[in-house]
Amino acid sequence: MKTPADVRRILDALEGQHPDADTELRYTNAFELLVATMLSAQSTDQRVNMVTPVFFSRYPDARALSSAKPAEVEPLIYSTGFFRAKSKALVGMAHALVSEHGGGVPPDLDALVKLPGVGRKTANVVLGHALGVPGLPVDRHVLRVANRIGLAESGSPEGVEAQLCGALPKARWTRASDTLILHGRRICRPKPLCDRCAAQDECEYYRAGALRGPGNVRGKRLPGTGPKGRGPRNKNDPSHIRKPRR
Repeated sequence: MKTPADVRRILDALEGQHPDADTELRYTNAFELLVATMLSAQSTDQRVNMVTPVFFSRYPDARALSSAKPAEVEPLIYSTGFFRAKSKALVGMAHALVSEHGGGVPPDLDALVKLPGVGRKTANVVLGHALGVPGLPVDRHVLRVANRIGLAESGSPEGVEAQLCGALPKARWTRASDTLILHGRRICRPKPLCDRCAAQDECEYYRAGALRGPGNVRGKRLPGTGPKGRGPRNKNDPSHIRKPRR
């Protein structure tokens, strides 16, 4: 695993490669980002951005959403997938915000992860982007990229988060996550485009692998990378529920 100085230097290079790194979810306040992030589980940011304008016109805040029934929410979020589980989580989350936090989104990690359907990744997204509190969300892209390059060595999101946070100043946490997510989407995919990577020369995965073809490397499977380079699912996420067989 890299030293903290190595981690900072490599992230400098990746941030230079992805200067536009930021969340792609559209929101105007912490409540909207919380809802959008919950909807993005097992979906895409683009799909969520298509759904949320109508959703927020109907439910602009936690109080409005807390008065809804899951069955009323389902048609609005159907296209994001796992709509039944997500609708229950959203209404439950809104109830908790109203009853325990006066309808506002608390700027505290421990309080956020107690909300129905909210895991550590979602909480860190909201903290870092909407509430000005340092947070380092670890999704499957961050898990894969951090382990491949050698920025962290852990098969769990919590382990990767702890190691990256320990190597970086708090002011860099959220930007580091955004950068690694974008790098995972554009370059360090399950089949990585190593010839386009700004960190290629320092990447443990690249060094350990044998070239398969232009831009692709077959390396050893590192912690946090399952089949097709994907990390484990977040059991706190409502989308973890499998669809029943028909």
